[in-house]
Order: sequence, then structure tokens, then C-alpha cells
Amino acid sequence: QVQLVESGGGLVQPGGSLRLSCAASGTNFRIYNMAWYRQAPGKQRELVATITTSLITNYVESVKGRFTISRDNAKGTVGLQMNSLKPEDTAVYYCNVPIVGGFLYPWGQGTQVTVSS
Repeated sequence: QVQLVESGGGLVQPGGSLRLSCAASGTNFRIYNMAWYRQAPGKQRELVATITTSLITNYVESVKGRFTISRDNAKGTVGLQMNSLKPEDTAVYYCNVPIVGGFLYPWGQGTQVTVSS
């Protein structure tokens, strides 16, 4: 059974940093592209960053230059380094495998990121 477990969220002041981690079990992690998503209160879940099996990365415009996605195939983890955080980054963050038209696995519990002074 595939399980995605996100961690690392918390409360941070504007301009601060957080590093999120996602541990994937029950899947052949290394053969998949991976992605981070987020869902803010009252909004739809959005794709934030992707990383391919070849380590090619892509980001939504609003986080370019501030967020960095990474992966460790040996450990089966995906990271998201978030710098210069803004209040609008407040959301629950999730990881998953992006596929055409959606995502591959059931969502994990996510990790809450709150940016507030």
C-alpha cells in the first residue's frame, strides 16, 4: 500500500524559511516524477513544484526563486526548501506523483505551513 507522509510545516514569520519533506513508501519511488502541491483555505489545490526522474525542476510562477524542490531516491524522499516566505504561501502542503489530468496516489495528511507575524 502506497503511503505519502509529509512533514516539516509550522508557523513562520514573513521572510522566514521552512524545509518540508515527503516520505514515500510502498512504491518504486525512483521511477516517478514527483511534485509538491498546496491548498489554501477556500481555494483549490494547486501544483507548486515538480521534479522529474532526471532532476529537471519546474515551479509555479509565484514561488520561482524562493522555493527549491529536491529528491533523494535512495531514501525515497522529496524535499521542498521554502525561503522568503510570504503570507500568501500559507496552506497545507502535499506531495504526490503528477500524471496527466491529475495525480497518482491517495493524498497524505499534508503538512500545515502558516506564514504570519
